[in-house]
Amino acid sequence: MIVIDKPTIRKFDKPGPRYTSYPTAPEWTTDVSPEVYKEKLKAFGQGDKTLSLYVHIPFCETLCYFCACTMNVRKQEEKYGNEYIEYLCRELDLIMPHIGRRKEIRQLHWGGGTPSFLSEQQMERLFIKIKQCFDINLDSEVAVEVDPRRVTKSKVETLRRLGFNRISIGVQDFDPTVQEHVNRIQPFGMVETFTRWCRDAKFDSVNFDLIYGLPYQTPGTFRRTVEQVMKLRPDRIALYSYAYVPWLKKHQQKIKADTLPSPDEKLEIFLNAREQFLANGYEAIAMDHFALKEDELAKAFHAGALYRNFMGYTVKPADEYIGVGTSAIGFLEKTFFHNYKTIPEYYKSLDDSRLPIERGKSLSRDDEIRQWVIRSIMCQFTVDKGKFAETFGVTFDEYFRDEQGHIHQCCADELLTEQGERLDCTELGKIFVRNICMGFDWYLRQKAGHKRFSRTI
Repeated sequence: MIVIDKPTIRKFDKPGPRYTSYPTAPEWTTDVSPEVYKEKLKAFGQGDKTLSLYVHIPFCETLCYFCACTMNVRKQEEKYGNEYIEYLCRELDLIMPHIGRRKEIRQLHWGGGTPSFLSEQQMERLFIKIKQCFDINLDSEVAVEVDPRRVTKSKVETLRRLGFNRISIGVQDFDPTVQEHVNRIQPFGMVETFTRWCRDAKFDSVNFDLIYGLPYQTPGTFRRTVEQVMKLRPDRIALYSYAYVPWLKKHQQKIKADTLPSPDEKLEIFLNAREQFLANGYEAIAMDHFALKEDELAKAFHAGALYRNFMGYTVKPADEYIGVGTSAIGFLEKTFFHNYKTIPEYYKSLDDSRLPIERGKSLSRDDEIRQWVIRSIMCQFTVDKGKFAETFGVTFDEYFRDEQGHIHQCCADELLTEQGERLDCTELGKIFVRNICMGFDWYLRQKAGHKRFSRTI
């Protein structure tokens, strides 16, 4: 186990991006319009690039106080799902003429919110609509997020029959006190039953999301949670640091700051959990994911084929991705596209037969270069200077002259080692990998303060 003292924590625990994208979302602007989206869809349709599709279902029946997702609380009534699917279909109908032909989907992901808010009939209707627009490669990753409190065995079986092969659930924490204070009551027995249903339905992969840093968590209570998780042996585990941002998500004000573990306690929780996972046959995959050694995510990590986007770490099966639904994000032809976040704005745009793009970001050459470096650090814990030069036609040290001070400081702080043509994260650097990436973030350097971001620990 890595031993890190309190001064180390205080030194590196600072606000910073999670780098699910670069440039990060706060840098995106309304300069990227529906008209730009049409141009990029057309260019994509004329080329040979492959595709991932993300579908955002924004509804949840109850509010989890820790949530930082774009979601809406609704009673689980058919009318809400029916109306929303109608608008998803309208969005797809606006997109398809610009692509101009059917393309194969090599990754399909339904997220939220809670996709399992939809009824079985609604899920089937939406899946059929997607199949009418695209060829879904069912041998690739077809994933869905599910709330075990709002799902039946029949619904699990329906998802598998439709073609979903990977299922992800938010466990967060099994401790009753923690669950009470985040408003998510989800006993171990419920998750155990749900996991059995998934295994019986022959899902290729069952994934658990856990969160460390929640109110009333302690190293001892979370150790017991991990012990319970190990009994169910999910194929993958995402261990996320709680992003406490009450200035952005007002409902997080229901969680009082003095109930949260201190920074050094929070780090101890993470390191203990990491040690437990590694001792039970899991491999650490980049920053905050763990996978069984035989899982394709672990194989992709070792093969240098890991990718990071707004759904976390994944095997990169496609060149580009399209997002549909409220707040959905896409990336086409070196440009990010972000849909309207609110349901009224999203519906209004589609009522006007207008693609619901609110903002985005077209990447400059500097953005592309920095994106490549940050992704390499986040996904592989390394930068290969030779591969960088081969990719961009300039030497790494020449391009990043202004960043040499940051690199040398990271080496002095034992976050990085520099040997020949490689920069490699140390074990300490893997814990504070966001801090390393922040030094390559041109936009962040222009900001006086970073309060908009969660802390790195």
